[in-house]
Amino acid sequence: MKPLQKSPVKIIFSIGSCIVASLALASVGLASDEAPERNIIFFITDDESPTLGCYGDSVAVTPNIDAIAKDGVIFRNAFATTASCSASRSVVMSGLHNHKNGQYGHEHHFHKFSSYHNVVSLALPQVLANEGYRTGHIGKYHVGPEAVFHYETRLQDKSKGRNAVQMAEQCRDFLSDRSDERPFFLYFATSDPHRGGGIDQTSKLELKPNLFGNRKERKSHKDVEEVFYDPAKVPIPKFLPDSPESREEIAQYYQSCSRIDYGLGRLVSILKEAGVYDKTLIVFTSDHGMAFAGGKTTVYEPGLKVPFVVRNPYDENRGFESDAMISHIDITPSLLDFAGGLDAKTNGPKKWVDPDKYWKDRGLFQKDNRDGHNKFKSYHGKSWLPVLAGETKEHHKTIFASHTFHEITMYYPMRVVRDRDYKLIWNIASGLDYPFATDLWIASSWQAQFAQGPEAMYGTKTVGQYIHRPKFELYDMKSDSGEANNLADDPKFATVLKEYQLKMKEMQTELEDPWVMKWNYE
Repeated sequence: MKPLQKSPVKIIFSIGSCIVASLALASVGLASDEAPERNIIFFITDDESPTLGCYGDSVAVTPNIDAIAKDGVIFRNAFATTASCSASRSVVMSGLHNHKNGQYGHEHHFHKFSSYHNVVSLALPQVLANEGYRTGHIGKYHVGPEAVFHYETRLQDKSKGRNAVQMAEQCRDFLSDRSDERPFFLYFATSDPHRGGGIDQTSKLELKPNLFGNRKERKSHKDVEEVFYDPAKVPIPKFLPDSPESREEIAQYYQSCSRIDYGLGRLVSILKEAGVYDKTLIVFTSDHGMAFAGGKTTVYEPGLKVPFVVRNPYDENRGFESDAMISHIDITPSLLDFAGGLDAKTNGPKKWVDPDKYWKDRGLFQKDNRDGHNKFKSYHGKSWLPVLAGETKEHHKTIFASHTFHEITMYYPMRVVRDRDYKLIWNIASGLDYPFATDLWIASSWQAQFAQGPEAMYGTKTVGQYIHRPKFELYDMKSDSGEANNLADDPKFATVLKEYQLKMKEMQTELEDPWVMKWNYE
């Protein structure tokens, strides 16, 4: 496979402690056949928290991601912008918050949310294709419209995202194709460890655990060496109750996570066999945190904090951990930067495509609302390549996150600003009961506590506190990372509350969030 012929490529030379960066090929007189082949694999799981060995989890059996982390970079402070599947993936593939890209909730079935068509100018597969990449996708897609997030090759996934080993094998030809001169970009998306597959009928509990995609009666998926976990030995996160129901569900969840890791190992083997492992950037993350009440669909830490491991073979400085705060809005600009296509001045694509002309040339959407009065020239996020290269230890000072919908029936807008000191949550519709995703409502880990009444404890909160939320929640992230003590009504923190409310308004205004008007009208 030949490398990119025309696009400038960012090269980093490390000589002792001296870093020389961002030299275009033309400027150093390299012939095109001497340029490095800069392939990309973006590996995204579904509803997975940082429950990995490389994150210090002593129970998790995840040797393959641990090996990549040992030769890459572990981001300790990586955040989804929203803990909802479709909404999060639209951010991943656009570099824009949901309120800007227009996909506020689920894309599939009757929910029918989708991004604005003019997002095509910034969409991840489109901008990489413009930089000369052949783009492939396998597994969970869950965004729309397809014409905006279009991949040249859609690989068949017979396992429906539940067997990453089979998924990897189905990518073998795509990854090994030497007849195409272009570098590849593969978007690899598992459905594990999302809830699914029914309940474990072998459980002796009255409320039985979800299988999280695992096969019934402790059977194994094809070609997978399943790891089975003892419910008595799994760690229980602070946000969950330490109950028999939680333990059995967490054990199922961990098994699903280990199956992902086994598939990742197969994918790495295929890359090595094809001779492209050391020519391929690998990014591993999840759309958001684990699928338990208190995690998924919330803006609490267990919903927003995600694993994020990157191995850039062209960085000599590898094998370290970073405390830099990064966000899912950074993914598209970072991958585009790696491809040499990010314009530092506009923070958008160098080969920006006018979306109005793009659709007009195709005879489409002349009178439709394609943009929501948004201009799609710049990303909300920014490239974290300098962090990978060791050029900087900081990235974002403040993280902005949001939630508006999960399912169409679940309107509950929330906005978040979080830095290293404090986190402010604005529950814009606090007068409503907190709405539940259907799979989280029926979860045995939730129902066991809900049945005990509103005063029953659910992690650090009562059942009643979880359902009925105050307008503002303020947490000290240095002393209360579990978000147990809401300081919003404490007079001692009145000044801090006002400071972060102002910061939230400013960020909403800067990021063009329509919900900023709720400060004045509700």
